[in-house]
Amino acid sequence: MPMKAEIISVGTELLLGEIADTNSTYLATQLPVVGIDLLWVTVVGDELDHLAEAFRRAMGRSDVVLATGGLGPTQDDLTREAIAHVLGEEPVIVEPLEKEVRAFFDRLGRAMPEQNLKQAMLVPSAQTIPNPRGTAPGWWVEKDGTVVVAMPGPPGEMQPMWLNEVYPRLRSFLQGSVIISRTLKSFGLSEAGVDEMVRPLCSWSNPSLGTYAKPDGIHLRVLARCGTAEEAQGLLAGAEAEIRRVLGDYIWGVDDDTLEGVVGRLLADRGLKLATMESCTGGLLAAALTETPGSSDYYVGGFVTYSNEAKVAAGVDAGLIERHGAVSPEVAEAMAEAARMRLGADLGIATTGVAGPDEMEGKPAGLVHIGIADGNGTMCATGQYPMGRSRVRSFATIQALSLLRQRLAST
Repeated sequence: MPMKAEIISVGTELLLGEIADTNSTYLATQLPVVGIDLLWVTVVGDELDHLAEAFRRAMGRSDVVLATGGLGPTQDDLTREAIAHVLGEEPVIVEPLEKEVRAFFDRLGRAMPEQNLKQAMLVPSAQTIPNPRGTAPGWWVEKDGTVVVAMPGPPGEMQPMWLNEVYPRLRSFLQGSVIISRTLKSFGLSEAGVDEMVRPLCSWSNPSLGTYAKPDGIHLRVLARCGTAEEAQGLLAGAEAEIRRVLGDYIWGVDDDTLEGVVGRLLADRGLKLATMESCTGGLLAAALTETPGSSDYYVGGFVTYSNEAKVAAGVDAGLIERHGAVSPEVAEAMAEAARMRLGADLGIATTGVAGPDEMEGKPAGLVHIGIADGNGTMCATGQYPMGRSRVRSFATIQALSLLRQRLAST
C-alpha cells in the first residue's frame, strides 16, 4: 500500500499572498514518481504554536511529512523549534554543523552573524541533510514510523536538496518495488473531452492514470509499480500504446518535451527555416522558439508589428488591412507570407488579434487569428481565448506552436 504524505509550507508571507507556494507544487509532482500518495497540503504562518499543531497533526496521520521554509537564522524561522517541541526534545548547537556554517561565511569573505548559529542546531532524533547552496541544513527525523523532512524555503536550495538527498533516501523505503512513470502531453481537447475518451482506462490500478490541465494542454501521467524494472516498463509500454490509440494525433510529446522543442526538432529534421510576424503576442512566439538551444539552426528571425504602419513596412498590403481590418484571417495569412518572403524562410507564422480588455475594430477581446504560410500556400486558424491580456497572449502563443507542429507533422 502506498505511503501517505503531507506537505507543510511554512511562512507568513505565503498566507499574505506575498509569494506563491511553488514548493508544494513542485513536491506534489515529485511524490507520485516515488510511489508516495500526497493527501494533505498545509500552509502555516511563522507562529510557534500553530506550527507545532500542524506538525503534530501531520505526524499523527501521515507516513511522510515534508516541510519547506522556516529554517533561516531569524527569530521568525521556527520550523526546527516546532519539530523539537512536538518531539519533546531540546535543540542544541552541534560543533560540526557550526564549523560548516562558519566555513560558508569564510568562503564568502564575510563575518558570520551570531544568529546563524541557530542553523547549527539539532535534536537527538534528527539527522542533518546537506545544503551546499545555503547556510540552512535540512533535518531528517524518523519517529514512531513517520519520516519528517524539513527543507529550506528558497526553491534554489530546496529542489537540489530534494533531488540529491531526500528523494534517494525515500526511495530506500520502497526497496523491492520499482516505480516508473511517463507523462503523455496532448493539445486540442478540453480536460473533460480527454477524460471522456480515456475514462475506460482509468479503472487501471496498476499502472495508474491521472489527467491534469496544463497551459500547453492536457497531460496524462501513467505510473507503473512492479517488482522489476522490466515488468514496470512492460506495463508502461502497454498503457502508453493504449492511450495513443485512443488520443491519436492529439498527443504531441512526452515527459520533459515542450511544444517549442518538438517544433524545433521537426524543423531541424526536415531542414526547414521558420520566420515569424507577431502583433497581439508581441514577441512571445519568438521568445518561445528561441528558448530551445540550437534554435538558430531553424529559426531565421521575426517581426513584431503592433501597429498597422509596422505591418505595412514589413510587407503587408495596406489595402488588405483597410478592407478587412488588422484582425482578420486575410491579414494573418498575409503577415505569415510577408515574414516568410522577407526573411527567406520556408515557413512563416503570424499572430494578430485583440488582446483586450477592450474590443478593436468592432471585434471582441480574445479573438485571435494565426496564419501559416509555406511554398504551397497559406492557411489561418481562428480562436476565441479567455479574457485577460496575458492569458490571450499566452494561449495564442501555445496555439501557434501547436498549429505549426500539426502542419509539420502532416508533411
